[in-house]
Amino acid sequence: MSLDYLPWARPESFDALPCVRDEHQDLTYAGFAERVEAAAEQFAEHGVGRGSVVAVMLPNRVELLVSLVAAWRLGAAATPVNPVLTAHEADYQITDADAVLVVNAGPGAPDGGRTAIAVDELRRTPTGGPLPAPDTRHEDLALLVYTSGSTGRPKGVMLDHANIDAMTSQMAAAMKLTGDDHCLLVLPLFHVNAICVSFLSTILAGGQLSVLGRFHPERFLATIEELRPTFFSAVPTIYAHLVSLPETVRHDTSSVRFAICGAAPASKELLTAVTDRFGFELIEGYGLTEGTCGTTVNPLGGPHKLGTVGTALPGQRLAIMGPDGELLPVGERGEVVIQGPNVMRGYLNRPEETARTLDGGWLHTGDVGVLDEDGYLRIVDRIKDMIIRGGENLYPKEIETALYEHPAVLEAAVVGAPHEVYGEVPVAYVAPAPGGTLDADELRAHCAGRLTKIKVPVAIHVRDALPKNPVGKIDKPALRALNNAAAAPQAPAPAPATSH
Repeated sequence: MSLDYLPWARPESFDALPCVRDEHQDLTYAGFAERVEAAAEQFAEHGVGRGSVVAVMLPNRVELLVSLVAAWRLGAAATPVNPVLTAHEADYQITDADAVLVVNAGPGAPDGGRTAIAVDELRRTPTGGPLPAPDTRHEDLALLVYTSGSTGRPKGVMLDHANIDAMTSQMAAAMKLTGDDHCLLVLPLFHVNAICVSFLSTILAGGQLSVLGRFHPERFLATIEELRPTFFSAVPTIYAHLVSLPETVRHDTSSVRFAICGAAPASKELLTAVTDRFGFELIEGYGLTEGTCGTTVNPLGGPHKLGTVGTALPGQRLAIMGPDGELLPVGERGEVVIQGPNVMRGYLNRPEETARTLDGGWLHTGDVGVLDEDGYLRIVDRIKDMIIRGGENLYPKEIETALYEHPAVLEAAVVGAPHEVYGEVPVAYVAPAPGGTLDADELRAHCAGRLTKIKVPVAIHVRDALPKNPVGKIDKPALRALNNAAAAPQAPAPAPATSH
């Protein structure tokens, strides 16, 4: 491992090549390295050094990438902060990470009471001030990426440069990246997917990166036609919006040789619709932040198995584990566990949770899956999402798959709702495709023709759109909260007023 994604590890022959751009600037490899050096000087003047942490709270833009790499230039780590967090949420992350410096939007932006540099004041040209020689090591902490906090306060996932080096090398190999590749980045850069897959894997191969500030379906396709990227990575929600555009919306997407779908389960119907409409190869993958993003992917060029998330990336070991800790044979359902150099160091300052998650030398994902005879993984569901109805285990993903088979369903999510007799029962939330309408009774009949009676949702709620978490996944905790609130005992109605 050589950390070749770092500017100071690249050969001079890369200097004049296009590197990164956003809507306001376009940098070569030499230009990006110069910006990193300038920011590193400025960071050092504010006390950043080996072992420090720099918090970066910015929307998608080149300066976010510059700030991450500038921290690494000094042997420090970076913690990217979702720029839409409230001050309370952002201050928690900044404080928990013990950041010594915050790069943010400027006055009024959260800083956790720490020294802050406004993005517009970020130094662009080196002054020649004293800086130590680059000495980035594999064991250095590189990223503190905070989980979404769906089961409590967000946790800082510690990823070192050995983790990142392994992940970028594995992804670049799996995607067959070369210097001719050009990635269009649309996912948020506070997430490890955008950092490792879109940014660092592309730079490792000597390719170029175009950063979008926000996603709009028609504008996204127009940007593909304009910039001619060769690949991009996105979540199912983005693909659902793209295929829902009117047939009259047409743009040239022939430059795209493949796209990646990850971060949340996608239906077979959606994957097929994307390929049929746009013509590029769509490969579904699977991973988690604790594994530095990716663990499996359907092989580029095939063979693909719809309904699976592909096979393990080279260098990773994937297995299915039973409740007793024994590894299960092909075809049996159990928890997905992972080993490899991409597995996190642990959770920051949470030794007990780290021990549970890394128990027995395996990363315990909390996902239920099945491996077939060819090593392809099918994700059944999240362990914590499983609905136990009268002692029967129901997997929401199976019910969601049935709902997605209805042509008018754009989004679907199934959660457990409290029930006095059965403990839990399945309840569905759905959103229609643009211009479409959904009828709850019709959908229940649709499910009844595909599922056994106990799996048919007892209620189906039609909404204009389903809530999303910051990464773009459907927010099931929010839906569970709706169910729990609906099931909570109601205060007695006040007695009617009487007159005398």
